[in-house]
Amino acid sequence: MSYLLRREEVLDGTQLGAMLEESPARAAQAILLAAGQGVIEAQALLGQILLDGRGIAQDQPLALRWFGIAAGQGHLMARNMLGRCHEHGWGCVANAAIAAQHYRIAADAGLDWAMYNLANLLATGRGVVLDHAQALALYQRAAEAGHAKSMNLLGRYLEDGQACQADPSAARDWYRRSAEGGDFRGQFSYAAVLAEEGLIDDALGWLRKALAAGNVNFLRVSIDALLNARHPQIRQMAEVYQQRLSELRAV
Repeated sequence: MSYLLRREEVLDGTQLGAMLEESPARAAQAILLAAGQGVIEAQALLGQILLDGRGIAQDQPLALRWFGIAAGQGHLMARNMLGRCHEHGWGCVANAAIAAQHYRIAADAGLDWAMYNLANLLATGRGVVLDHAQALALYQRAAEAGHAKSMNLLGRYLEDGQACQADPSAARDWYRRSAEGGDFRGQFSYAAVLAEEGLIDDALGWLRKALAAGNVNFLRVSIDALLNARHPQIRQMAEVYQQRLSELRAV
């Protein structure tokens, strides 16, 4: 059965995104058609499905090309994805310096994800000069825009007093907001604060939420932290995290 669409059936970006959830193969054909006719959101979506191999054969170099086309027309997330490709070597040779350039363009234009990604480079000195003060400023801008992952990292800076005056109360608030925003690292950070306050049941609840959403790298690092926790009930979660880690590695 063919899913090719006629010219008059070209959909806008929002409709294409919804179609991806229902039928990736049919959506891929619609996205191809719309991208070829200059729909900027479709060009960015085409880059994403080519990168992921969703409804279409994976092709990272071609994904990079379509991200570049959409970014050239002002699509900020496509610009951010150009940065991601160059940072991780998706369809090109990895180059963090070039990634930083793309992130900065999108960050300066107000994209929270680009602020976060650029801050990560600045915080680790990859492709740019190490600059915790600038990283902190970007995390704060993104956090204030509602970016949950940045909220967690802003909380960490405030807790540690790195590049700023330590403010445990503000750190706790940002961890809470990150946790409530769905970031599994924020959920783990907030759980740690709650555990230190003696709110063990609440802490365990957030640890379970972080467990459900966390990836392999997060689980691996978190196990060590759990094993060193002061409270026995928190330490016992290390075994649950280890079991989940083993399941994910077996997939």
